[in-house]
Amino acid sequence: MSNVSVKIPFVDLKLQHQSIQQEIQQAIEDVLERGDFILGKAVSDFEAAFALHCGAEYGIGVACGTDAIALGLQACNIGAPDEVILPANTFVATLIGVLRAGAKPVLVDCDPNTALIDLAAAKNAITSKTKAIVPVHLYGQMVPPKQLLDLAETHNLLIFEDAAQAHLAKRDGYQAGSLGTAAAYSFYPSKNLGAFGDGGILVTKDKEVAQKMLRLRNYGASKKYFHIESGTNSRLDTLQAAVLHQKLPYLQGWNGNRLKIAQQYDNELAPLKSLGITPIENQSGDGHVYHLYVIKVDPQSTLQREEIQEKLANVGIQTGIHYPIPCHLQPAFSDLGYQMGDFPHSEKLAKQILSLPMYPGLTSSQVKDVVAVIASIVSEKQEKLLYI
Repeated sequence: MSNVSVKIPFVDLKLQHQSIQQEIQQAIEDVLERGDFILGKAVSDFEAAFALHCGAEYGIGVACGTDAIALGLQACNIGAPDEVILPANTFVATLIGVLRAGAKPVLVDCDPNTALIDLAAAKNAITSKTKAIVPVHLYGQMVPPKQLLDLAETHNLLIFEDAAQAHLAKRDGYQAGSLGTAAAYSFYPSKNLGAFGDGGILVTKDKEVAQKMLRLRNYGASKKYFHIESGTNSRLDTLQAAVLHQKLPYLQGWNGNRLKIAQQYDNELAPLKSLGITPIENQSGDGHVYHLYVIKVDPQSTLQREEIQEKLANVGIQTGIHYPIPCHLQPAFSDLGYQMGDFPHSEKLAKQILSLPMYPGLTSSQVKDVVAVIASIVSEKQEKLLYI
């Protein structure tokens, strides 16, 4: 097996922050000097800047991405008894957000090549109670915009984007965050734009949605001690906003670096395609921002995903699985009434997918090391089979 000279983490946040450490430190010190720790100046400054980057007019920072979905749907007046369509192979936060809004989640299958929501399946799931669709821009790639917009217009559906993994992603001339009524983002530390803790934001072009979201995140208050609806406490911390604002100008460059890394992975992995190793398909070209680089390990091949993951770990290469259990098979959501076999593409992908190291600053030699180890595993397996 190929020797790897250095350990390769799945994500290296320390590397990302080293080059802008002084800027971040100054931003934090400015907050400490002002003492405006709750909804301070850095929050409103960042909200405006991020919304502009997304092609939206308003940004409302919240405590986490899940709150951005849950409160955002409420701000769009989605709740009981509305039905909301979403993919089965998303992270559970999407589903939890719909449930917290009081709506009924209707899960559908995904496209087996891109892992994005199957819009044909979504169309078949529409009923008289369907009010919204939540396209999840998974792994950094947007759901096909034109087909999504056509579907929503034909059936009078509100589009609420889950863009938690798609900061500045583009496709077919459209930008993530600008397709629908509103879009939710997460600033979990490992995201393309990550905070130093939890954080999230809702972006929208709709002034009424923005105003309601402002109330919902702050106890339902339109002004201090004047509460016109039942809200909660979900405010993006000023310190986190200050960090995010300093990182924002670098985001496009970091995304470009991710794309180059993904393109190298594609080239290096190409010889393994015939042996059952294929990347999740990029149908967005340069618009894919590669929050994750995900491959599929065909179970019909001689390889097993678990074997590859274990042997990579043995030489110091970290990987992940996003996600090993589809939402409909999670015990917590058994009351939704779904069962094994309902969404075959999502179920199959959950057993195939493997996320390789991906972060700005990952070097060409490190990518070569990752693929070399995978190739050596393939060769080893092939040699063993010759003697069986």
